Amino acid sequence: MDATTDQLRPTLFDKEIFDFSIDSRTTEAGELFFALSQPDYERAGFNGQFADAHNFIEQALTRGAVAAVARRDRVAGDEKLEGFSDRLLLVDDAIAALQTLARKVYERWARPVVGITGSAGKTTTKELTAHVLAHGGHRVLKSERNYNNGLGLPLSVLQMVSRGRRPENYDLAVLEMGMSSPTHEIRRLVQITPPDVGVELMVAPVHLEHLGTIETIAAMKAELIEGLKPGGTAVLNADDELVMQMKSKTDGPVLTFGIQNEADVMARDVDTSRFGSIRFRLQTPSGEAAAELPMTGAHNLMNALAASAVATALKIKPELIAEALSSAKPPKMRGEVMDFAAGFTVVDDSYNSNPRSLLSMVRTVAEARESVKRRWVIAGEMLELGPDAPAMHREAGKEVAQLGVDVLWGVRGLAKEIIAGAEETGFRNTRFFDSSDEAAAAAVAEVREGDLVLVKGSRSVETDKVVKALKQRFPLTGQ
Repeated sequence: MDATTDQLRPTLFDKEIFDFSIDSRTTEAGELFFALSQPDYERAGFNGQFADAHNFIEQALTRGAVAAVARRDRVAGDEKLEGFSDRLLLVDDAIAALQTLARKVYERWARPVVGITGSAGKTTTKELTAHVLAHGGHRVLKSERNYNNGLGLPLSVLQMVSRGRRPENYDLAVLEMGMSSPTHEIRRLVQITPPDVGVELMVAPVHLEHLGTIETIAAMKAELIEGLKPGGTAVLNADDELVMQMKSKTDGPVLTFGIQNEADVMARDVDTSRFGSIRFRLQTPSGEAAAELPMTGAHNLMNALAASAVATALKIKPELIAEALSSAKPPKMRGEVMDFAAGFTVVDDSYNSNPRSLLSMVRTVAEARESVKRRWVIAGEMLELGPDAPAMHREAGKEVAQLGVDVLWGVRGLAKEIIAGAEETGFRNTRFFDSSDEAAAAAVAEVREGDLVLVKGSRSVETDKVVKALKQRFPLTGQ
């Protein structure tokens, strides 16, 4: 790679670089556009086929990009691209260039990084952690949305030098680190920003289509702990056996969190009697405090405990942690509770789904007691579960049916197996829909006062359309 960080200085072409872009459709004036292509994606471990962004360099420049980072071998001999040579930075790999730039920004900043990984809960835990640390007086840089891969993480780091921001404005960074293939994605991420604190939330059967076994998932997730800075702290889920095995991957300090098993950071005296809120006593090595989390589900309590463990590692007192948790909010489509003026409640958890997270949310809905007449579960097809996906959907359906819900709908594809599994147990109040549009229309027609509706699915299944349709038809409480 011939383009170095010095070549990418804001003085390039006597113009300041305002921001960084990988999508020509949204590129704005003053941005540096990275033209990504299939060879870059393959080297970086991305699955699938991708468009060659060199075809959109002209569009990015027309929209005001100050320059484009492009592959030398792709530009050579292309008369059209060579015509933009005075505005191109030629490299061997555009993704590697993006990652190198982020690494150099990180090195010059040189402050603590919290890295978070897990098969589920990364974004919620990132938001909770950033919220608690900010409440504790830290100026926090955090991953944008769910930017947690070889593109998202460097773009998150580059926020420090984008849109007028400066690295010295931040005391620490809280970054998601994800993976979906056995190509050592997390190992590459920790090379960009080695964590001072590494959080392992859980190991669950996700991305099995590409990863094969849950043991492979655990090994790939463990790369976060292996990549900790010398003396860095590992924050491990005491209730997950595969996570606890990662203790052997570090010689540094370890902090554990949990509910079921004894841990350094725990929730005692958990009270879930009020839907949408969890009251508990937060126990840490630094002391205890009464706490309340305005979210639903044991999984979100675990996410809060992980955030509390990070805060404990960074010397924040339990009273401050509890105070921060009381004002936390779930990210959009990740357990949002919506009360409607018509007297029903919807839990929007339509961003992601796997068998473990589905059952966790169903238990939460099934345990609700306050003024609930019917408990609905609208469950979308779960993706990337590999060759055992039909059986995993069917087993999930059996378990859902036995948890005490009143209505079970399946949406798209293998969700039909969820319905089949439930019906095998004798559960009959079921329906299956080929699309989220069909499910949305049916929900609008059938929802009524006293219903508690869980909408659970993966983003690409679009179960959020059910929530949108309900919001369009019925006003929320207070509107």
